Amino acid sequence: MTDKTRMTALNTSVGADDGRSLTKCTSDSITDETAEIKDFEELQRKMRRMTDPAYLHTFSMNELYDREFDVRPPVVEGLLYPGTYILAGASKVGKSFLVAQIAYHVSTGKQLWEYLVHQCGVLYLALEDDQRRLQNRLARMFGVEGTDALSFAISSQKISSGLETQLDNYLRENPDTRLIIIDTLQKVRMSSGDLYSYADDYETIGKLKQFTDARGICVLVVHHTRKQRAEDIFEMISGTNGLMGAADGAMILNKEKRTSMNAALAITGRDQPDQTIYLVRDEDRLVWEFERSEARPWELQPDPFLETVAAVLTDDAPEWEGRASELAALLQDSIQPNLLIRKLNVGKEKLAQLYSIAYTCKRTKAGSLVRLRRIEGDDR
Repeated sequence: MTDKTRMTALNTSVGADDGRSLTKCTSDSITDETAEIKDFEELQRKMRRMTDPAYLHTFSMNELYDREFDVRPPVVEGLLYPGTYILAGASKVGKSFLVAQIAYHVSTGKQLWEYLVHQCGVLYLALEDDQRRLQNRLARMFGVEGTDALSFAISSQKISSGLETQLDNYLRENPDTRLIIIDTLQKVRMSSGDLYSYADDYETIGKLKQFTDARGICVLVVHHTRKQRAEDIFEMISGTNGLMGAADGAMILNKEKRTSMNAALAITGRDQPDQTIYLVRDEDRLVWEFERSEARPWELQPDPFLETVAAVLTDDAPEWEGRASELAALLQDSIQPNLLIRKLNVGKEKLAQLYSIAYTCKRTKAGSLVRLRRIEGDDR
């Protein structure tokens, strides 16, 4: 008897003893293996399709709602959010003093005018200064009590020619950094002749936007305005509309007269309302003081659903964990569990900023496992 025959006979005996058919076991095994092979081949086909340069990556509306994104808090509420911003103004109008003031307040956590600051590390590329000038300016503006959370560089590589790598390396060594200031744009953009086209301008800011979007930080770029007046003040930004088109927001620091100590800071952006802030320059300290604003700082509006979710947590029970269906029952809401998860995904950032509640959702075989916990300060 061959080995194969002995194995067949032995298997037959075992199958008979436990009441199972050898034929059925073999059939089930083959069926399972065939299904696994088909699944593997389908996965290979999908991978080949997705790596094809001609493949268009898409996602459905439901897939979008089912995604849970990380919370990215503002840097300065109502002024600066994660993204790429342009601060433009005429030469010697006080732009560098303004961004130094922003850098100092963000790195120390001190409120800026009427705007709340989320303290974080700041990197300031002061590419038109030297260390002596920086030292004198900062001491005059803020005194000699400094902070290690604010770092400077007076030289760097250019965009698409090493700058992104330099910034990446810095962020790895200083992961608490969420604001990078580049003063000025002209110092880091690649030269393409005497004039820049719309495509050049869009690509320049677009590269920075890709960088900020991937890392969830804010980059504030200092730039110049042209001398010609325009009905829309943002059209005074030097260059083409490609700069504004690619940026997440822009600020224009403008004086009616160069000798005046008064200026207007016009602000527009994707994540905040348009507004104008009127500032007065302190001649002794050279800082910009708040005078008034045409609009109140933007505030998040309450959300009844999120208020109900936030009420689940108490001082005695600052955390809750359970299934989506259990949370729906706790809220006394007839909403389906999958729709409850979607509403929490969409409202995650607002839940953190307005109600100081951190939400996470973990997918398990038994269903979605929801976790809520109270948070404090900038752990949002």
